Amino acid sequence: MLSKQVMLTSAMTLACALGIGFYMQTSVPGLVVNVTGRTAAADPKLPGEPEAAQLQIEKITLTSTPHAASKLKAGSQPAEPVQTVSCQMTAAAEAAPMAMARLSVEALCRANERLTVHHSGMTFAAALDQSGRFSALVPALTRTAVFIAETANGGGAVAVAKVDGLETIERIVLQWTGNSGFEIHAREFGAAYGSTGHVWHGTAGAGAGQVVRLGDDGQLAPRIAEVYSLPNDTSESGTVSLTAEAEVTAVNCGRDVSAQALQLRAGQLTSRDLVMAMPDCDATGSFLVLNNLVEDLKIASN
Repeated sequence: MLSKQVMLTSAMTLACALGIGFYMQTSVPGLVVNVTGRTAAADPKLPGEPEAAQLQIEKITLTSTPHAASKLKAGSQPAEPVQTVSCQMTAAAEAAPMAMARLSVEALCRANERLTVHHSGMTFAAALDQSGRFSALVPALTRTAVFIAETANGGGAVAVAKVDGLETIERIVLQWTGNSGFEIHAREFGAAYGSTGHVWHGTAGAGAGQVVRLGDDGQLAPRIAEVYSLPNDTSESGTVSLTAEAEVTAVNCGRDVSAQALQLRAGQLTSRDLVMAMPDCDATGSFLVLNNLVEDLKIASN
């Protein structure tokens, strides 16, 4: 049987619970509150899920720090953006003495790449330097000299120069691909080999004319052009004997080698192709002399 104390405590607890429930039911009617602050009387039943059209979100305040920003220390500055090197390739050409053009190519993000230059049928291959630049004096073959420069990855640029005095220059080009060992030699006005007036790429200032060698022998499958230029208004007269010579080496012996000659005379440009079988390797160190690849020059004194 329950004691009077237990019965009294139970009765008081039940009365408190009934009082709290009555107070909440009468003093706080059910509310449906949307985020715009308007209120409406609640349905006696439990409200269902609100429709999407009823939801209006306003005045949101972010209280978390973005991940990237949280890495910045107080008072620190954001890192400077990385400056990228322009990959645009440019070329420029300007007239130079003796009907030449100074060609300049710039491709800053293509350092040490192979560079091939084309001009009126003449072609040679060199390399951009460590800064992505190349420059050379190139004998012009036309008055309006157009140069096309291209890199191994397909980038290209064009340069144009107006060249003066081309009609006063006799010009011969000998060009080839590979390690063919070709050279162009000019013996001016009866000069013997090794004497003054014998002009080739291994001499400088030895005669009235000059030989310019274009291209880089160190390239894979090199493309080389040698150009002999002679002013036709020289004070001397006579014949300039021109020969294309090929040294027999361990690289080209026993093989067919090819070359092309371009000849500029009186402003007219002609070409001639050559394919030649080199002797066996027993002849290494000897030279083949081709006397009929290009025509000798006949110079009259002025």
